[in-house]
Amino acid sequence: MYRQVSANYHGPTDDIHHPALEGTLSCLWALHHRVPNTPMDLTLHMACQSPISLLVIGTHYCRTTDQACEAHLFCVSLSLVLSRFLKLRSVFATNRTGGIVGLPTHHATLPAADAESVWIDGTPNLVTAKLETWTFVAKVEPECIPGYWYGKKGGPPMPTTPVPSGLRVFYFLHGGGYIQLSAHPHAMTSNITRALVELDGSAPHALSLEYRLSSTAPLPDQNPFPAALLDALAGYNHLVNVVGYSPSNVILVGDSAGGNLALALTRYLVENKNTPKVSLPAPPGHLILLSPLVDLTTSHDWPGSSTISNTADYLGFHDSGRSLYAKHAFLGPFGLGFAFHNPYISPASLFPSEYQAHFGGFPRTFIATGTAERFYDAIRTLGKKMAAEMGEGTGDGQVTYLEGKDAVHDFLAFKWHPCRPATLMAIRQWLAAA
Repeated sequence: MYRQVSANYHGPTDDIHHPALEGTLSCLWALHHRVPNTPMDLTLHMACQSPISLLVIGTHYCRTTDQACEAHLFCVSLSLVLSRFLKLRSVFATNRTGGIVGLPTHHATLPAADAESVWIDGTPNLVTAKLETWTFVAKVEPECIPGYWYGKKGGPPMPTTPVPSGLRVFYFLHGGGYIQLSAHPHAMTSNITRALVELDGSAPHALSLEYRLSSTAPLPDQNPFPAALLDALAGYNHLVNVVGYSPSNVILVGDSAGGNLALALTRYLVENKNTPKVSLPAPPGHLILLSPLVDLTTSHDWPGSSTISNTADYLGFHDSGRSLYAKHAFLGPFGLGFAFHNPYISPASLFPSEYQAHFGGFPRTFIATGTAERFYDAIRTLGKKMAAEMGEGTGDGQVTYLEGKDAVHDFLAFKWHPCRPATLMAIRQWLAAA
C-alpha cells in the first residue's frame, strides 16, 4: 500500500519566469546551502507562492536553530521586496486569521480569465439525521454560495448541458484550515484544480466550491461546523441534480482541510443514502485526498511523531498559534472536545471511542501525503484504517496510498515541487484504472 515517489532538487525552479524574481531565487538557493536547516521546500515556498508564511516560518526557524536567525532576517527583507514586485497588499502572517491577500469569499465572486463563476442554491431539503442536529446547535443554515468552473486549456471553463453520458467531473474542495484560501483561480490551491483537468480526457472540467470559512475572536464568530459541510452538500447536489452528472462519474477531491470536508461529505452521503426522510444523491464514484486533515485531536502527538518532529514543514504545530485558532473557529460552540469523538471531524483519531470512523460503502479512494509533513502519521493511520475495511488496490471500493518522499504538506499546490509530476501521473493512472 505504501508507494513512495521522490525527486531531487537541482537548482532554482524553471517554472518561474518573472524577471524580478530570478535574482531572488538565486539568492534563496544560496541561502539554502548557507543555512542547512532551511529546507529548499521552505525557501522556494516563501519566494514563489506564500503570502502567509514568511514571518511565521522565519520566526519558527529563529527559535530552533542559531544560524537560522540570519535566514529569518533575510526573509523579512525579502518580503518587502516581493511585496513591490508582486504588488501584494501584505506578505506577512500573524497568529490572527484573515483572508489571504486579494481572495474573495462566499459573499461575492471575482472575474477570472480561466474560470467561470456560478451561484449554487442551498439545500435545506437534504439535511437530516446528525447534520440536522449539528446545524441547529451551531445556528447555521444552508445558504446560496458560489463556485468556479475550470476547464482544460483552450476549452470552455463551464461544461455544456446536457452533460454527455459517461463524462466525468472533478469536484474540488480547497484547503486552508477552514479559515482561509479560496476556490478562486488566484488562490494557491487552484494549481491543483488546473492540473487535474489536464490529466484525463474523460474529466475535462472541475467545479471548485467557495464554501463558507470559519472565524472566531478577535473576529466575529462565524460559520462553524457544519457550515462548510452544508455548502459541500449543496455543491454536490448542484453537480448531480442541476448540471446532470451521474454520481458515479463525480471525482471528489479535497486537499488539507478540503480533504477533511470531502471525507465528511462522503460519510454523510454513505450513512444516509437509504433514509426515507430525504432524497440524497448517491455517493461519488471516486475520492481523492491530498494531504488531508484527518485528526483534530492530539492522538498523534507522541514523542518522535510527525506532528512534533517534522519541523521542516511550513505548517506550524497544530495546538498553537494560527492552527489552534483554526480549531476554535471551526468547532465553534461544540468546543475542542467535540473532535475527540466525531468521525466527521477526526476520522483518523487513535483515541478509543464508540464513535470510531468506519469506511464501509466508501468509493474507491486515492490518498497522497508527504513524508515531511506534520500530518504524515495521521494520514498513514487513515490509509491503514481505510485499507483494513476497503482493501488495497485501484478497484471499486479500494484504497491506493502514495507518499511523496521528503515532501511538505499539500505539495501538489506548488508547481515547482519535484514530487508533483510523479504524483499527478499516479493519479492519472488511478483514474484510468476505473
